[in-house]
Amino acid sequence: MAIKLLLDTDIGSDIDDAVCLAYLLAQPKCDLLGITTVTGEAVKRAQMASALCKLAGKRVPIYPGAETPLLVPQKQPQAQQATALARWKHEARFPMNEAVDFLRRTIRKHPGEITLLTIGPLTNIGLLFALDPEIPRLLKQIVLMCGVYGEGTERGVLEWNAMVDPHATAIVYHAPVKAHRSVGLDVTLQVTMPAEEVRSRFTHRLLQPVLDFAEVWFKSADQITFHDPLAAATIFDPRICTFQRGAVTVELDNPDQRGRTLWQAGAPKGRHAVAVRVDAPRFFRHYFSVFR
Repeated sequence: MAIKLLLDTDIGSDIDDAVCLAYLLAQPKCDLLGITTVTGEAVKRAQMASALCKLAGKRVPIYPGAETPLLVPQKQPQAQQATALARWKHEARFPMNEAVDFLRRTIRKHPGEITLLTIGPLTNIGLLFALDPEIPRLLKQIVLMCGVYGEGTERGVLEWNAMVDPHATAIVYHAPVKAHRSVGLDVTLQVTMPAEEVRSRFTHRLLQPVLDFAEVWFKSADQITFHDPLAAATIFDPRICTFQRGAVTVELDNPDQRGRTLWQAGAPKGRHAVAVRVDAPRFFRHYFSVFR
């Protein structure tokens, strides 16, 4: 049976969001019920998501979401990869100011069935959980590409999705979701691919716009790190990553460390699980296996 999934994404900044969405659209076990976008230029991000959905031949509801964090200044005002949109058919207009309500309605329609996958800053989800406190308990699980839990934690390393809206991050990690799983930066940094290999392997029709978006990314980077696709892939092949249970808290008091994820492995009554190891070869085999 296909897994019912909602995706919250900041597609258009780091290229891995587009890499992830292409995977979800090609994954036969994924029933993608909707997409919400977050941070600056949310409509352009929705247009990018639309371009991939159109090419995949799938009518997926797409809603532009919150563009500014709850309490701190915006750190991600633009969707740089949207400059490549003109070459791909996409929807131009979307329902506005309805992203959180769409998530709420959809989760309530399918109680206990939906996996919420978040691969961007957590403003939309923080708002959702704050406005309807029952929603976390109605999810099957939440899977996040967020935080740092292993190497680098002691040095106070901050991860982008967690730090862009730290107060929303704190809301999400405090929420009583039945299954709360995070894939952090310390693990995702182990799955990378050089630009030239990306160009040679992204040959599937659905990966063509991703490669086009990636050329914008490659102007300032020489590789792709599969942060978000790794989080997504663990939903469909749990053996890709090894998870450990414990408790995550989010730093808010220190202005220089807001959004830092503090991990206590094996904490009594800890309701979080974080990835501690990844089988990188298994991940890459799994990722490319869906593009046939």
